[in-house]
Amino acid sequence: MKKLVFLSFLFLSFFSYSQKPADKRLAGLDTFVVRVLKSWNAPGVSIAVIEKNKVVYTGGFGYRDYEKKLPVTENSLFAIGSCTKAFTAAMLGMLEKEGKLSIDKPVRDYLPELKFQNEYANNHVTLRDMMSHRTGLPRHDLSWYGSTASRKELLERIQYLKPTAELRERYQYNNFMFMAQGVAIEKLTGKSWEENLKERIFKPLGMNKSVVTTGEMEVSTDHSRAYSLKNDSLIIAIPFRNIDAIGPAGSINSSAKEMANWLITWINGGKFNNKEIIPAGYVNQAIMVQTATGGGVPGKENADIHFGGYGLGWGMSSYRGHYRVEHGGGIDGFITTTSFYPSDSIGIFVVSNQSGPSSSIRNFIADRMLKLEPRNWIDYLLATEKRARDAAKAVPNTDSLNRKKGTRPSVALADYAGTYSNPGYGSMIVSFENDQLGARLNAFDLKLEHFHFDQFRAVLREESPGFQPLKVSFHLDGKGNPEKLTVPLQFGVKDIEFKKEIKAIAVQKTELEKYAGDYEFAPGSLAKFYIKNNNTLYAFVEGQPEYELVAVKKDEFNFKTLSGYSVKFEANEKGEIAAVNFIQPNGIFKATRKK
Repeated sequence: MKKLVFLSFLFLSFFSYSQKPADKRLAGLDTFVVRVLKSWNAPGVSIAVIEKNKVVYTGGFGYRDYEKKLPVTENSLFAIGSCTKAFTAAMLGMLEKEGKLSIDKPVRDYLPELKFQNEYANNHVTLRDMMSHRTGLPRHDLSWYGSTASRKELLERIQYLKPTAELRERYQYNNFMFMAQGVAIEKLTGKSWEENLKERIFKPLGMNKSVVTTGEMEVSTDHSRAYSLKNDSLIIAIPFRNIDAIGPAGSINSSAKEMANWLITWINGGKFNNKEIIPAGYVNQAIMVQTATGGGVPGKENADIHFGGYGLGWGMSSYRGHYRVEHGGGIDGFITTTSFYPSDSIGIFVVSNQSGPSSSIRNFIADRMLKLEPRNWIDYLLATEKRARDAAKAVPNTDSLNRKKGTRPSVALADYAGTYSNPGYGSMIVSFENDQLGARLNAFDLKLEHFHFDQFRAVLREESPGFQPLKVSFHLDGKGNPEKLTVPLQFGVKDIEFKKEIKAIAVQKTELEKYAGDYEFAPGSLAKFYIKNNNTLYAFVEGQPEYELVAVKKDEFNFKTLSGYSVKFEANEKGEIAAVNFIQPNGIFKATRKK
């Protein structure tokens, strides 16, 4: 991956790559944006400003491709991330008006495949709950992010994801719930979420260049790349990541010119070119608070920015005395803000290809369009970011205090290798190469460094901004073999447990026959072994159910449904099976073969 030094003098050339606004209210926007890009070391940004049913401004600044020096334009496609959610929710509003659903009936009426961990949630969660993030599920993002799981597979995972609150107890942002809304749309219409989106929204709004898949984004002739910073000076291009499976929560790629039409529709109560696209009744519900997003008194510096709530795919807040409806989006370097002020008929869309600049530009435009006294948003937001970084650095690192020095792993490193699985998170593959443990979780390639005992510190092989090392803890069974690992992947729930998969070996029926027979623990106490289904060995002990056995080594079998339980057969000097040992967590019990 090529790394380029981002030199400040290059910002001088941005003036030739920007569309200067004609509206006097936005005078100075071009010079302000150049300052913002320089302050955040960002390559480019695209902007749309709407008033009532007209476009006040659309344009771009800087580069959509920094290496090739390709300029951002009003038509450049950017990933809008979670701003997609309002599109998905709006389609449910359309379907409700068509009489195909009610957002207040249990979602299982329309999508019985969606299951939660408890029956109360299964019986009572509604589409409204899902649209306003109040189902009780936290994010669990590492279940889907970087995964190759299909939309259907992700839907099945939800039943294994632990909640951290009761239904409707509090706001907890969750991408899975919007993905599930997309599946509900598919089931109710018989068409994919993507087809519905293009037919119901893109086409009537003239959003003909907007796309919804990673593949479409990559082949478009005017799209932006995404970037990240390293050491506040190096710009690193971020490769596109396929997020099609979670698409209804965040996969739309659009431009300032086409997002302007989306904002016009919302500002005008769901109408575009005097034609209703989104039902007016739904629009009113969507931009009303359905659940509070948190409390707290506003700070003294900006006392007129306060309250937070979430509607249906939109967030609400007070901005300097004006009611603001807004949603942010962030995915792999792209940072978006889509906002409008319904009482003022003003809309603003800002997207950058490096995290940082979007909110300061949005606020600058809002102050101008709403005729508010200007504020120094650049310095304020930079200072806010610095305080957050300093606070994070000030948190004591307890690793060195908690680490028990001089300890060693319980087993050879190679013995930890294997595939570990969790039904809600997929697989974590642990490897042993060149005397080093590694692991792969979704798209993350990790190096495991010994911390203490059977715990390892997982770090990315290639550094990525924002990734925090993980603690991977291995757990041994009664025989001293690794049987599972645990990793803290979601705040508020116990460490996620991945069980080691049994590596079965193939054994022919003729080979299995030598184990079949009766074995005696003591007079009158028997264990029976027999073959079923032509090539599967079973064990039966009186008073217990029969158990299917899985061959793992020569003469050794694991119980398929009982972790930590196995049998090992013993041969005599003639090579004949003479005894069997039942190996259990509470001991080893030997039975001799009856003649």
